[in-house]
Amino acid sequence: MTVSPDLAAHAAETPRVVLITGAARRIGRALALGFAARGWDVAVHFGASREQADEVVAQIIAMGRRAVALHADLGDEAQVVRLLPDCTAALGRPSCIVNNASRFEEDTARDVGYELLLKLTAMNVGAPLVLARMLYDATPDAALRDESQRGVVINVLDQKLYNMNPDYLSYTLSKAALQTATVALAQALAPKVRVVGLAPGLTMQSADQTHEGFEAAHRMTPLGRASRPEDIVAAALYLADAAGVTGTTLVVDGGQHLVPLPRDVMFLTGA
Repeated sequence: MTVSPDLAAHAAETPRVVLITGAARRIGRALALGFAARGWDVAVHFGASREQADEVVAQIIAMGRRAVALHADLGDEAQVVRLLPDCTAALGRPSCIVNNASRFEEDTARDVGYELLLKLTAMNVGAPLVLARMLYDATPDAALRDESQRGVVINVLDQKLYNMNPDYLSYTLSKAALQTATVALAQALAPKVRVVGLAPGLTMQSADQTHEGFEAAHRMTPLGRASRPEDIVAAALYLADAAGVTGTTLVVDGGQHLVPLPRDVMFLTGA
């Protein structure tokens, strides 16, 4: 569903548009509201959370920006390829895509199998690759000379890539693949499109985690607290405008990756 203020109010400006996957809930919601507060119009992608996506859109409209809620199953390429055209039709061509959505399911080396590995790879790697390709195709050739017309892809990764443990194996492998893709895409799509990574630490409480466990995990960092949603928003906004940054990952985790742990922190803090 699209909801937008009077388009005449935007006639005197060229609004910047961002497409954020998984923007209905959790970190994605914070990103959507954070970009809107900075003056971006926002395409709010959602998978199953239609009601929450509509709520985010309404909040963005109340802030004076335009927004649209776009549905797609990121495991289905045919649905993924419709996202950018639908965003363009509703709000205009996006100059930024934040690949925030990811599937997170537990498996280990003892039970890993094709089914989950392929499902997570399609959603966590395939969708970001396709969206990056489409942003490149939609970015005008004038961007070869004019930095202001260039696009940027922000791939949300995970601090555990810098502090490996064997838990959530298929998820971890998919994020490792996306990290490698970030570098390869930065090389292949330059200079029209920058591609960067953003690796949060423990940011929001998981459904499988107690409040006490979450707070304990936050304290197990050099800064005495891991990342918070506002930290991730600030980092993403920086990367969106950092014209000289591509092919690298910004780790925002309170130093969590500096504390080696034998297992995922969820299993060590009374989850």
